[in-house]
Amino acid sequence: MLAAGTENLLRQAREVGAVELGRFCARISALLQAEDWGPDTLDALRRLFLIVAATKYSRRLEPTCVALLQTTLCSPRCPERLQLLCAAVLREMAPSNSLSLSCDHAQSSRQLGLVASVLLAQGDPQQVRTVGQCVVKVLESRQSEGPSLTHLLPVVSKVASLAPDALPEEQTKALSKRLGDWLRYASVQQGAAHASGGFFSTPRARQPGPVTEMDGSVATDFFTVLSMGQRFTEDQRLNVQAFSMLRAWLLQGGPERLGATDADDRSELEGSTVSVLSAASTASHLLPPAEWLREKALEYCQRLLEQSGRRALRKADSDLQKACLVEAVLVLDVLCRQDPSFLYRALPSLRALRTRLCGDPACARVLLPVAQFFLHHGEAAAVDADAVCQHLFTRIPSEHFHSPMLGFEFVQFCRDHLLLFGSNLDLLRTSFPNLFKFLAWSSPALTSEFVALLPALVDAGTAVEMLHLLLDLPSLTAALELQLRSLQAVSERPLWDASVRAPGCLEALRDPQAQGLFQHLLRAKASGTVERLTPLHQLLQPLASCARVLHCAQAVPTLLRAFFAAVTQFADGALASQLALLLLERSDSLFQVEGYEADVHRVLSSQFPGLCRLHPPLVVERAKELLEFVGSLGGPRSTGHMLTSVVWAIGEYLSVSWDRRCTAEQINRFFEALEALLFEVTQSRPSATLPKCPPQVITVLMTTLTKLASRSQDLIPRVSLLLSKMRTLAQSPAVGPVHGKDDLGAVCTRATELLNLLKMPSVAQFVLTPSMEVSQPRYHRDCNTALPLALDMVSRLLEREAGLLPG
Repeated sequence: MLAAGTENLLRQAREVGAVELGRFCARISALLQAEDWGPDTLDALRRLFLIVAATKYSRRLEPTCVALLQTTLCSPRCPERLQLLCAAVLREMAPSNSLSLSCDHAQSSRQLGLVASVLLAQGDPQQVRTVGQCVVKVLESRQSEGPSLTHLLPVVSKVASLAPDALPEEQTKALSKRLGDWLRYASVQQGAAHASGGFFSTPRARQPGPVTEMDGSVATDFFTVLSMGQRFTEDQRLNVQAFSMLRAWLLQGGPERLGATDADDRSELEGSTVSVLSAASTASHLLPPAEWLREKALEYCQRLLEQSGRRALRKADSDLQKACLVEAVLVLDVLCRQDPSFLYRALPSLRALRTRLCGDPACARVLLPVAQFFLHHGEAAAVDADAVCQHLFTRIPSEHFHSPMLGFEFVQFCRDHLLLFGSNLDLLRTSFPNLFKFLAWSSPALTSEFVALLPALVDAGTAVEMLHLLLDLPSLTAALELQLRSLQAVSERPLWDASVRAPGCLEALRDPQAQGLFQHLLRAKASGTVERLTPLHQLLQPLASCARVLHCAQAVPTLLRAFFAAVTQFADGALASQLALLLLERSDSLFQVEGYEADVHRVLSSQFPGLCRLHPPLVVERAKELLEFVGSLGGPRSTGHMLTSVVWAIGEYLSVSWDRRCTAEQINRFFEALEALLFEVTQSRPSATLPKCPPQVITVLMTTLTKLASRSQDLIPRVSLLLSKMRTLAQSPAVGPVHGKDDLGAVCTRATELLNLLKMPSVAQFVLTPSMEVSQPRYHRDCNTALPLALDMVSRLLEREAGLLPG
């Protein structure tokens, strides 16, 4: 209901026209001009923000309204909520030429943060520099005990990301020093409570206590974002803000990487953890600001790693622990990349953390940055990242496939670190059945990510098995649904749950005959074997109408195109032949989801000619399977797209010019099979079980039969008779109600063209079976080359011959 209501509000906002918006702006202007800052103005500004934010294009507001929004934003008497809405509306209008805001107009740090956010949204590089310098000057001039500066640190972080060189070196150093101080030296006492003024209010009762740890014990070390309290001081809020922007500052706007000379000078001192800690305690204040910040960031992150091991008293605090742990490990990774000497100090903590996380299923998300750390620094620290990668690829997808956020981050992790996997790349490739569980469960969100990842996952050893799994992806979704629901009690499942209506689905999980198929479908690694899952499709059929299965089925065609685009870059003849055979076998063995079979057949039919083009001899090599396919009763009924593609490939590549092993006997066998097929599809009446045969199938069959006859000229009389019959059949009024007029016209035209071509067999062979040189595109585009000249000559001769015949 909430989603429907939200969508309705957005639709109404998008439908507001320019005239109506102008009247609404006039009403808001009157309220702001009268300085009426009550509930009506607040509600009107909320509606205005929704209108300007709901569309992709910029809305044009009245100049008077824009000016009053700026005046209200800079007014010292305006309530904070109204100023927030004014800033939000002005940001949505960016870029705008009617702004007259300046950081000089701000009366407080909170107001300066709002004005700066509007100016940064304009995207003007010079404006970004001006805002950054102004904000840093404020941070330099004021003490942390003064008015709140927490509104300004996000602005500095944004400036650093938009223009890393916007801040002068001196300001950068000064802010780095202050960030280090805020991280390390925040108060360890809770904030003081506001005095109530009552009779029993005494100074003793209002004394703040110390901050505590997550487990309730009194904190014995410095304050961090994981320290707990009832109220917090200003410097503690700055501590949290500084940590939230620390990684971005280090990466983009903060200190540059240390030079080799500095690292060499300290290499002897930092040879062991003990010596480094002792040196840091005595000489930390002598460090330059950039190194000072790194030093304090390292101490802060190590403190967070220690705090994350404490047992939180509330679930929300446990979630906060995991989020801070992710950020702490990412910051440590940045620190060690900027200064490799930090690696030896961070490594013991991260080794202990890796051991702890691998045994805690609830911390799966934290393993990703830990794995990233060891991939970046494992070689330098002589630590093998295989163990954590093995755990990631084998256990995490199997146990947490139903977490969309983890799935997205997992796939992004794989994409971002392909170059670092090294020997673990084979582990990633063989783990594709596990990775596909994320895809099967969250296919709409992850389809584009997997399209980008597929070229790295597929190789010659896994291509066949991966194609099978892609075609079985909706079945995998249904099996995962079933597996997840089997863990719930019947009373916990909703009434629309298909497993409640069809308990046989859940019983199939315990069926000894089906368990092997389920285990194969839900395997964690590539097995190198292929199982026919048709019996499993029948068991999972009640789940075919689930929304998740339908969404997955819609994503498969896109994934198949990406798969074939990757495979054709490296496939040899043997692999192309295997894949072509797989397409024939699986065309009638798909999970029955609404519209799925037709969509997949369209993709497979477009890829089959590409495989034949990649390895033309496969038509001769797979002659037996191709004959079985075109001769099966199910072919014309259920695989129209595939049938057209296969028949075209036979006519194109069943020739001695492509494969010396091609014989006249083979051509005759294919001719007889296709002749029988053409008779079947043209003589059968359409019904519920046998739909009308599309004209493309008929015309391709006629063309292929003509091609085969041109290569074995003993067949020319038979195909000429067949084409004559087809032309007569197309002109017969009896078939008019069955096939449309345009369809019959296409069949009649093609039959006439082929008959005319066969009247000169040598020219027919040249046209229908051109050499590889003649097959080049220029022979079809250039009117002076051999093929167009030959066709033109045949047309003229036939026209003259027809003119000599008695009318």
